[in-house]
Amino acid sequence: MSRSCVILADNHPTMLEGVRGLLEGWFTTTVMVADEPSLLETVVRMQPDLVVVDLSLPVSGDVNVVRTLLGRYTGLRVIVLSIHDEPAALSHALGAGAAGFVLKRTVGVDLPAGVDAVLRGEIYVSPALGWQPGPK
Repeated sequence: MSRSCVILADNHPTMLEGVRGLLEGWFTTTVMVADEPSLLETVVRMQPDLVVVDLSLPVSGDVNVVRTLLGRYTGLRVIVLSIHDEPAALSHALGAGAAGFVLKRTVGVDLPAGVDAVLRGEIYVSPALGWQPGPK
């Protein structure tokens, strides 16, 4: 099923191309950006179904790009990509409102499952992290 738009944000071109390849055919439009100003401008212009963003994307204001995005665009779905597998990185992303957290080392397996889950309204975390949702 094709959705309207996904924005991929990472300052590593090789990673962007790889993620774009994974999501080929999932979205009508895929936009790749490499910095925070481009990301914020593109979110306004494209009104995406999903943003997939590197946790380490340099930001100018808030230290957390997820918090910046969701503070400005409520209802946006965000999946964080990260090389960091520490519980603090996961907690930081989910605490800011990310709907997904995918390790870059397992992106080929985990990102498609993560996109599917997040677009269904679920929270997705790479299984390698051993995360379990808390009680509701």
